[in-house]
Amino acid sequence: MKKTIVFILLIFTFCNVSFVCSKLHSTQDQRLDRVTINALLEEHPTVRVMAKLLPEFERETGILVNIEVIPFEAMTLKAGKTLSSRSSRYDVYMDGWVNALEWAFQGHLEPLDGYIENSPMENPYLDMDDFIEAYLLDSAYEGTQYGFPVYGESTFLYFRKDIFSQYGIDQPETMEEIALAAQKIDEKCQDIYPITFRGREGVHIVYAWSSFLWAFGGRWLDEKGELDLDSPEAVQAARFFTDLLRKYGPPGSKSFGWEENRDLFLKGKAAMSIDATVNGAFNENPKFSKVVGKVGYIPTPKYSKAHIQGGQASLVTHQLYINRYSQNKDAAFQFISWATSQNLQMRSIEIEPNCGMTSRSVINSTRFSKAFGAFKESLLASLKNGNSKYLPIIPEAGIIFQKVGKALTEVLIGTKEGEDALKKVNQEINEIIRKNSTD
Repeated sequence: MKKTIVFILLIFTFCNVSFVCSKLHSTQDQRLDRVTINALLEEHPTVRVMAKLLPEFERETGILVNIEVIPFEAMTLKAGKTLSSRSSRYDVYMDGWVNALEWAFQGHLEPLDGYIENSPMENPYLDMDDFIEAYLLDSAYEGTQYGFPVYGESTFLYFRKDIFSQYGIDQPETMEEIALAAQKIDEKCQDIYPITFRGREGVHIVYAWSSFLWAFGGRWLDEKGELDLDSPEAVQAARFFTDLLRKYGPPGSKSFGWEENRDLFLKGKAAMSIDATVNGAFNENPKFSKVVGKVGYIPTPKYSKAHIQGGQASLVTHQLYINRYSQNKDAAFQFISWATSQNLQMRSIEIEPNCGMTSRSVINSTRFSKAFGAFKESLLASLKNGNSKYLPIIPEAGIIFQKVGKALTEVLIGTKEGEDALKKVNQEINEIIRKNSTD
């Protein structure tokens, strides 16, 4: 029998190094019922693990999987377009629930409850009781489960302990003390940027700023479900965040996404950052980092005078979903069960710098503690206090990221004042929310 080998190359770039994952498909002893599914996934360590272990899944199930990987900020637009056209091009999608809620609301995602009920006899990968409950509930809408959490995260402050010690700077306990520490480092250490954040327009700057919004006593939505960004607290948070980044951040930070922000810190070029907890896994990995063992991790501080309306640490999941218009839903369910399974997550610890586990047993394992002990305590504290409303979980979330991200960028570069920018965008988005509620 002639053997055919198909190579699918997945190219990822981390720390200016390109990794190529090859997936081999052999038709030797091919079964007549073999099914091929297509998955649109975002760039992330969890996806790199999937790609490397995928041949095992294919041998075990006979299901062939084509993976297409794109930057996560491009995911929502591309997935939204194909879903709204009712295309069956992709069987599986990956995105944050904050974005996918709109797809569920519009009826584009396949409900998973029926598959879960029928799964025990047919699916060896699924263990619903092993998922962290808060992560699993994150993709439930009106009592229906639409996704399985492939990774979860919170946010924390991480800082260079060695630099703070060298210059006699205390660990920041408030937002004001973060600013004071940045000022001291700026005065004493000319070759290190005091602080760095994501500043790229859209979801990146919105995600970074959300810690400040909540830390200053603001919130995304009021009791009526409308945007509440013209409040004094939100305006103060915008001013503080943009001033901090403008004065003490690296030049070009307005173009920084997660990777750019992460890499600057890994290279030892920044003293502080507030970002996703997955950064800890990179900071402590000598394959990527020049600052291993030099970093401290603490929950994100708040503004000392703030009346807090919600936690300033995120509780965010990215999930795997099945396209409602897929022709291979059973195979897709097998895949998303395998891709989020305890076994794959446990093995991923030693394959990629990934601490965003959604499995209880993996997080409680000695292997997890050994790999991520330098920041595990702060990670778990941030998750415990994580705010599920850290980002606005409403169908208009995509519009909010776009418009609020643009407004924050205008404040950052100085073309608009914070109060004017937020008041304008608050009014624009609320008009959209009210219109959608009456349609």
